[in-house]
Amino acid sequence: MAQSVLVVDDEQALREAVAGALRGEGFRVIEAADGAAALERFRADPPDLVLLDLMLPELSGIEVCRIMRRESDVPIVMLTARDSETDKVVGLEVGADDYVTKPFSLRELLARVRALLRRRAAGRPALIELAGVQVDLAGHRLLRDGEALPVKPKAFELLAFLVRNPGRAFTREQLLQQVWGYDYAGETRTVDVHVHWLRALIEPDPRRPRLIETVRGVGYVLRR
Repeated sequence: MAQSVLVVDDEQALREAVAGALRGEGFRVIEAADGAAALERFRADPPDLVLLDLMLPELSGIEVCRIMRRESDVPIVMLTARDSETDKVVGLEVGADDYVTKPFSLRELLARVRALLRRRAAGRPALIELAGVQVDLAGHRLLRDGEALPVKPKAFELLAFLVRNPGRAFTREQLLQQVWGYDYAGETRTVDVHVHWLRALIEPDPRRPRLIETVRGVGYVLRR
C-alpha cells in the first residue's frame, strides 16, 4: 500500500502543488485547509507523515502539532513563511521533526519527506508491547492478539504520553497540561478516572497495577 501524507495548508494553490508533487512520487495524499479539518482527517485516516503549515486559521499549526504529537509519533514537517529562530524553536519543541521555510523547492521538500520516512522505518518499532497489549501509536489503537480494544480517545492520548516518557513520574496537573491542554478547566480527578480505565484494559491485575503505578505524593509513572 502506498504511504500516505497529510498536507495541511490554507493556501489552496500551494497545497494543491505539494499534493500533486507527492502523488507524482507515488504517495497517497490527504488534504486539509485548516487545523480542525487536519485533526479530523488525521484521526480518521492516520497518515505516515504530516506536512503542516504554521499559520492556519482558527487553530494554529503549533497547537495542531502539539495535539498530533500527543496522539502519535508520526513524522511532522512544519511549513511556514516565517523564518525567525523563535518560530523554528517553538515548532521543534512541540514535536515537529523538520522545518521548511516558504518559498521552498518541491524537490527539496520531497527529499526531506523520503528521508524522514526512511529514518522512521529504520528506527522505530511498529508496536510497543505492554504485558500482552500492543500500543499502536501511529494507528491510535490498542491491540491484544491482533484484536483492537475499545479505548476512549483521551485515555489513549494519556497512555501514549506515558509510553513516550517511561520511568518518569508526572503529577496530575502535569498530565492535565500535556494531554488535555493548558486551557483545560477540569479537575485532576479526570486523570484518575482515565488511569482507572487504562488499568482495566492493560494491567494483568488492575487491582495490583504494575504498569501504570501510583507514586504517592506525586502522581503516576509508566513502568516498562
